[in-house]
Amino acid sequence: MPTTARGVIARTPGAPARVEEFTIGDPGPNEVLVRILASGVCHTDLGVKQGTYGSSGFPFLLGHEGCGIVEAVGEGVETPQVGDRVILAWRAPCGECRFCLVGQPNLCAASLNAEKRMRAADGQTLNPVLGIGTFCTHTLVHAAQAIPIAPDLPPGQMSLIGCGVMTGVGAALYSAGVRPGTSAAVFGCGGVGDSVIQGARLAGATTIIAVDIDPRKLEWARGFGATHTVNAREGDPVARIKELTGGNGVNYSFEAVGRPETLEQALFCRDLAGTCVFIGVPGPGPTLQLDLQRLFDLGGNLRVSWYGDCLPTRDFPLLAAWYRQGQLKLDDLVTRTIGLDETEEAFAAMERGETLRSVIVLSSDQ
Repeated sequence: MPTTARGVIARTPGAPARVEEFTIGDPGPNEVLVRILASGVCHTDLGVKQGTYGSSGFPFLLGHEGCGIVEAVGEGVETPQVGDRVILAWRAPCGECRFCLVGQPNLCAASLNAEKRMRAADGQTLNPVLGIGTFCTHTLVHAAQAIPIAPDLPPGQMSLIGCGVMTGVGAALYSAGVRPGTSAAVFGCGGVGDSVIQGARLAGATTIIAVDIDPRKLEWARGFGATHTVNAREGDPVARIKELTGGNGVNYSFEAVGRPETLEQALFCRDLAGTCVFIGVPGPGPTLQLDLQRLFDLGGNLRVSWYGDCLPTRDFPLLAAWYRQGQLKLDDLVTRTIGLDETEEAFAAMERGETLRSVIVLSSDQ
C-alpha cells in the first residue's frame, strides 16, 4: 500500500522550495522504505535548488544527509531489517562495474539506487537528490544505501555522517592519506572543511592550518582541531602558511570551497611533493590557469575527492564509533535544529555564514 509522505520539493531552478505531500510506492526488490528522523542541510542541496548544477531533473526531493528507521523492506532484502536505525549513503557500490571488479568500489560507476517510485500530488515523478531525498518524512532507497547503526546514537549527529562529515574525514584519511606528524592546510571551514580538520587530527597531523575569510568560522575551526588559523582577507594565505611551516609549506592541502583562486592557493601552499585534495564542488563554468613550470617544480599530487573515497558499510560504523568515544566532534557541527518548513531560512543562514549545519528534526525519537 502506498505511503503518504511530506517533503521539501524544488520545482523550478532558483525558486523557493516548498513542503508538499507526495506518495511512495511499496518497496520493490532490494529496496527499503525509511522513516526519516533527521537530515542535515548541505550546501549541495542549495546548489541543486538554485540550478547551479543544471536545470534538468526538476522536480527534486531535496536532501541527502539522512538518518532514519527502516519501516518496510522489499523482496530479497536481508539487511537492513524493519526497525533498524540507519544512516543513508548516496553511493552504494554495485560490485559489478569496471571499478568494483578491480578493487576500487569507492569509484563505482553504477551506484545502486531505488527505482523512482515517489510522486508528487500532481503525478510528477520526484527526483531524489543524489538518489536519496531526505528532507521528508519518508524516503525510498536501495537496501545497500541504508547502513545500520546502534539505535541509541542521536539521529541529528548521525545524519551528518551521511555526506559532509564522511566527505571531509575521508578526504584526509583516504584521499590524501594523511600521516602522523605531518602538516595540513584546509581552505574553507564550513561543515566539510571542519570535518577535514577532524580527519587530519584523527590521522595524527600535528600542524593543521584553517583558512577562511570569516573570523567566526576560523574560531569554530579551532574547536575541531585547527592548530593555527589564517584569515585570507588579511593578506596572502600562501605566504602565511609558508611562514607557519618554516618556509616549506604543508604536506597536505585541501580545497573545500570550489573556487579557482582557492584551489590555486591550495596547490602552491604545499611543500615539495605535497598532496592537494580538491573537494569543493565548483559547478559548471569556472576555469583555472596555472604556471605549469611552477607546478612541475613543486611536484606532488592533485587529487579530486568524491565522497572522501569512502566505503559506507565500513566507514559509517567507524565514524559512529569515534563519535561515541568522543574522538569525532559532531555535536558542535549542529548549529541549529529546525523543522521541514524552515528549510528556506536554513539555506539563507548558510549563505550568510551563520551555520555549520542546520539539522531538520522530524521525530522526537532521539
